[in-house]
Amino acid sequence: MNPTASISDLDGEVSSTREQLTITILMPCLNEAETLGRCIQKAQASLQRLNIQGEVFIADNGSTDGSVEIAERLGARVVKVAEKGYGNALRAGIEAARGTWIVMGDADDSYDFANIEAFVTKLAQGFDLVIGCRMPSGGGKIMAGAMPWKHRWLGNPVLSCIGRVFFRCPVRDFHCGLRAFHKQAYLEMDLRTTGMEFASEMVIKATLKSLRIGEVPITLYKDGRSRPPHLRSWRDGWRHLRFMLLFSPTWLFLVPGALLMLIGVGFGARLVTGPMKVGVFGFDTNTLLVCSMAAILGLQVCLFGFFTRLFATTEGLLPQQPVAQRLSSFLTLERGLVLGMLLLVFGVLQLVGAFLYWQAASFGSISYPESLRKVIPAVTLITLGVQVVFSSFFLSILSLPRK
Repeated sequence: MNPTASISDLDGEVSSTREQLTITILMPCLNEAETLGRCIQKAQASLQRLNIQGEVFIADNGSTDGSVEIAERLGARVVKVAEKGYGNALRAGIEAARGTWIVMGDADDSYDFANIEAFVTKLAQGFDLVIGCRMPSGGGKIMAGAMPWKHRWLGNPVLSCIGRVFFRCPVRDFHCGLRAFHKQAYLEMDLRTTGMEFASEMVIKATLKSLRIGEVPITLYKDGRSRPPHLRSWRDGWRHLRFMLLFSPTWLFLVPGALLMLIGVGFGARLVTGPMKVGVFGFDTNTLLVCSMAAILGLQVCLFGFFTRLFATTEGLLPQQPVAQRLSSFLTLERGLVLGMLLLVFGVLQLVGAFLYWQAASFGSISYPESLRKVIPAVTLITLGVQVVFSSFFLSILSLPRK
């Protein structure tokens, strides 16, 4: 299909499957009486102009300002959602939607529902999820006063960058509220969150499930309400970041854990042979003790990463990755026990060497740096060995098949 096709170019295909390709334009709503009417009328005009069968659907989350009455008077369908939260409202609305395609956006008049043609075109071309891009770097436009500076220059760019790095997601505007998707694709995502992080979960799971994701530039307008927005910048920003971290055990656990181990083991191995000096800085057994801590903590954090990845995969929260699958197959209980016992044996032998060093001094006073240079590696190896042995058992338990 021509990637630059317009709705008119697709008219024959859409018309032939008009009943199957209906659209629901979904708006979550909580006290949006000032702007809801304009949004509904724009959406209805858009459906009429595109000549595609559809509905305007309002997921009301407990409005007390007459929003429900406005929606019903204008001919929109309404579902009342008792459970509070942006995610709850959208999930209830999507599940009750009649359309095969769903276009969702806020009811505060910051998004132009009269101009959804680009989203519909992308869906007709086979994209599973289409996200609007408000950022100028992606061709979008932000009108004066439409987005607070901390969202435009800090929140959105940083969180979107993290999303692209963590999940290799192709979108530039991770949290744009105007987006469209196939209802079947939504069911495949199996979204669970109830709050503002619903937007992040949708993009992350679509990426993890290798769904086809597209992006279209849009204009963000200043909302038309007089009350403050429901969004709480720092609280909801943290919720988005927390969700990204929890869904990326590689970046949350494995990367920092591996760095700690690399620094601890690499630097510590050099200090075992004797003190070293870099410029005016001298490093000896005190630094060796810090390296021991880094190695132990690094291994523990990496093991948490393995635990999390295995649990999330077996529970269906994260898809299976080939690298993780091969690593899981390699790290059997038996191999883990062998590795752990080897570390224990080397640690005990090192400790015996330290004991003999003390014995050679008739169990009296011994050189402080040299004795620690023997004891610290011994204690480190024994601790690492115990961690590996018992972690191997725990990983084996997590790997047990279960219903």
